[in-house]
Amino acid sequence: MNQTATIFPSTKTPPAEMKKTDFVSDQTVRWCPGCGDYAILAGVQKLMPELGIPRENMVFISGIGCSSRFPYYMNTYGMHTIHGRAPAFATGLKVARPELSVWIVTGDGDGLGIGGNQMLHMLRRNLDVNILLFNNRIYGLTKGQVSPTSEQGLVTKSTPFGSLMTPLNPMTFALSAGASFIARALDVDAKGLQTTLREAAEHKGTSFVEIYQNCPIFNDGTFSEISERSLREDRILRLQDGEPLLFGKEQNKGIRLKGLKPEIVDVNENTDPFGTSRS
Repeated sequence: MNQTATIFPSTKTPPAEMKKTDFVSDQTVRWCPGCGDYAILAGVQKLMPELGIPRENMVFISGIGCSSRFPYYMNTYGMHTIHGRAPAFATGLKVARPELSVWIVTGDGDGLGIGGNQMLHMLRRNLDVNILLFNNRIYGLTKGQVSPTSEQGLVTKSTPFGSLMTPLNPMTFALSAGASFIARALDVDAKGLQTTLREAAEHKGTSFVEIYQNCPIFNDGTFSEISERSLREDRILRLQDGEPLLFGKEQNKGIRLKGLKPEIVDVNENTDPFGTSRS
């Protein structure tokens, strides 16, 4: 039995004339109301025409999970494959057709649980493929079980007394695998997400983007400490090439190492991040 579903773009449009709507398929989006996947989908669809790549040269490949319905909603070529195996399909496709723009869409369960070994070797081989890992710290499609990134102590259907496991950090996982491009974005930060996706697309080699994504049904508010508008500026440090690593509403906070542990420090015109006076 064929266990994969292949999706085809409906029409061909010259790249110079493409708009976001050209990348919206005719499929009904079947995510729960309030799911962070909607924002990510909108961000990707907005970016695609800016890349100037014909839709027939774009392929979105997924495994299993809520995030893995993504290819159905993109008016490009796509493959909805099997549990954790999107990297294998993407590798074969990229080797056979290197001119294609290949995107893997996965989740913390699909990509780091059953597909962890596949992901590891995808990253170390460094093929020119883009990986979007939606991290909501829960198994959503199977209705709320603990995932590899779930926080310690989280009570779920599979951990009624709280998870005992230390959560896997996707960033350190990717670094240890030798990834040549890693980034983290937030579903509700449209501007930051757009910038990150563009840089990932322009990178030559495997790009790995972890996207913090809220699941309002089974793990609501898991990233509220950074996603809330009132807290966001004081909790997010945006990395920009050649720019100081500052954050906060007044851009007056920085991070320094105290021994082997990072700490937040106030930075002003009279002090540097090491706490010494400039006067």
